[in-house]
Order: sequence, then structure tokens, then C-alpha cells
Amino acid sequence: MTPREQQILALLRDNPMIQQQELADQLLISRSAVAGHIMNLTNKGLIKGKGYILTSHKSAVVIGGANMDLCGKSSVPILSGDSNPGSLSYSPGGVARNIADNLARLGSKVELLTSIGDDQWGEQLVTACINAGVNVNHLHRSQHGRTATYLSIHDDKGEMQVALNDMKVLEELNADQLTKNKSLISHSDLLVLDSNLSEDALAFLFNSIEHNRIYVDPVSSNKAAKLKPYLNQIELLKPNLLEAELLSGIRFESENDLPRICNALHAKGVNQVVLSLGSNGIYASNQSETLRLHPNTTQVTNVTGAGDALMAGLAHATLESWPWKQSIEFAFHCAELTTQSTDTINPRISERAVHRLMETNHVK
Repeated sequence: MTPREQQILALLRDNPMIQQQELADQLLISRSAVAGHIMNLTNKGLIKGKGYILTSHKSAVVIGGANMDLCGKSSVPILSGDSNPGSLSYSPGGVARNIADNLARLGSKVELLTSIGDDQWGEQLVTACINAGVNVNHLHRSQHGRTATYLSIHDDKGEMQVALNDMKVLEELNADQLTKNKSLISHSDLLVLDSNLSEDALAFLFNSIEHNRIYVDPVSSNKAAKLKPYLNQIELLKPNLLEAELLSGIRFESENDLPRICNALHAKGVNQVVLSLGSNGIYASNQSETLRLHPNTTQVTNVTGAGDALMAGLAHATLESWPWKQSIEFAFHCAELTTQSTDTINPRISERAVHRLMETNHVK
């Protein structure tokens, strides 16, 4: 599906009786363009008949951080304590938001629950989500806090020197706020969380929501510690090595430690572990099978966002009920496709594009 088709499907799910002119007005396109998109969706089997009866579609709810990423890069060796010439850029970010964005582009139905400010940054995040096909009807808009921001400063070689994050607004996505969407969360086919959430929010989600399919991205070794009480309720965990060491209690020294780390996490109750090893690929384990995958491409442009695409691929494959090995390979190639783009989210990512890359890499 194209991003526009995903937008139209999201609106039709909210209101199956909506008129084409109303769709056109909301999307700022012509009525004839809407009619063309609806015809394409009908031909693809996603609309079954009059009244916009939609085919059943499994859904994911993604809960966690959304922020604007601000990046500064010096064009000369950085001189501390002084003004340095360089370039500044900004783009939508946040682990949960990036996962939801990728997931929608892959063709899955996804709802993002997060907290943003009632400001310009917040509006840009909402617009970016809608353009990708993410449903944002239930996110929390703070009347007091600013939209979260992440600021990183890089030297002339591209190495990050310092970063600051202001995620205070996410504290408003607490148990009281999440209770308002308890039914939405409970009835989702898949729940994806990131550890940017407060301890209060995590306690609510693990203790008050009955859900047997929870996927979690620990985000960082500092924030991963909050997951320790809930490991036995996590279906799939996607840590990097530092996060995995912290949660498993096993120190990584060589490749031989990868199965030991996964087995320790399995012993704590995690059913599936997908270890993100950065430029060295991934190691995945589901207690009965393991899979070690190494990068196939030499066209690495930007590694930022690869982990979010990996999680989105895992979620999409789960919603599609694919076999485990196929799911891992698909997710791995989602991450690999992302590294080929200068953007955190590859605008070309789609299920078809990932499968083409898999064919190029001779993955059956």
C-alpha cells in the first residue's frame, strides 16, 4: 500500500460511512483522487464492497516516546566553549513513534499512544504520523508540557560528542491516561512498548492489562532496568548488548556468550530474544531455535533508526502470522534497508521493498 492508501484506510476504519468528498477535504486532495485510491484498495481486496466494508486486519498498539530529533554537525574540529560553524537539522523521532511509522509503511494497522505538547513540534509529529498511515486519534496532548526533543551534537567526522533529551512530557502518559484507552490496548493483537515509559505507566501496562503478546524495546541500558520486574510477561525483547548484559546478568566477551545471554533471558521468562549487534547483525533465539544473521550490504549510509525498523519488521511479521525464521529474516532486512537511507526512516520501506531486498540477498 502507498502512504496515501494507508491514510484512507485508517479514516475508513474510523468511519466506514464517510463520504468521498469528506475524505478529500480531510486529506486536502481532489474527490477524483480519492475515488482512484478507493478503486485501487478495492482491487487489492482491502475494501470488500459498498459502505466501505473492510477486510479484517490485525492491529498493533505502540506505546512510548515521540520527539523531535535536533541534530547539529560541526564542519570543523569542535572547539569546546566556543561557537562552531556547522549545519543544523531536525526530523520526527522517538523509538515508539519510529516503530509505528515503519510498521504502518509496511502495511500494518497501527495506533500510537504517546504524549506530546500543544505546540508546533507536536503538530509536526502528528502530521508525520498521519502521512505514514499511523492512527493518532488517542494520543495525549499536554496543555502544560513541551513536546519532547532530543538534541545531539556531532563533530566534523560525524561522531556524536554530546546529546540531551527532554522527555518530561511523556510522564503525563501515566496510569490515569492509559486507563482511558484500556479497551483499545487490551483488544489489540500486538502491544509494542519502549522503556521511555515511566515506571507508573509500565506497572499499569504489565499489571492491569491482560495481554499475552507484548514486544519491548529497552531503548537504553539506563532505562532497561525498569523492565526487570516484568521479564516473565514479555513475549519478545529486542535489546542491544549493553541492555542484554544488564537484564541477563551475563557479560559479553565473545560470540560464545550470545546463546548464554539469550538462555538467561529465557530462564527469566522472555520467550523470544532478538539481540541487536549493530554493524555485526543480529542473534535471535526463541528457546527451541536460534538464528545468526550478518549484514549483507556494503551500502551503509546511516545506521540511525535500524533498530526501530527491526522491531517494526518483527511486529509486522507477527501480525501476518509468518513462520519464526521468515519473520526474523524479514525484520533483519527491514533494518538493512533502513541503513541505505540518509533518513532515520527510509521513505521507500514497504513490505514489497523488503522482499525485493531479500531476493537480492538470495533469502528464500
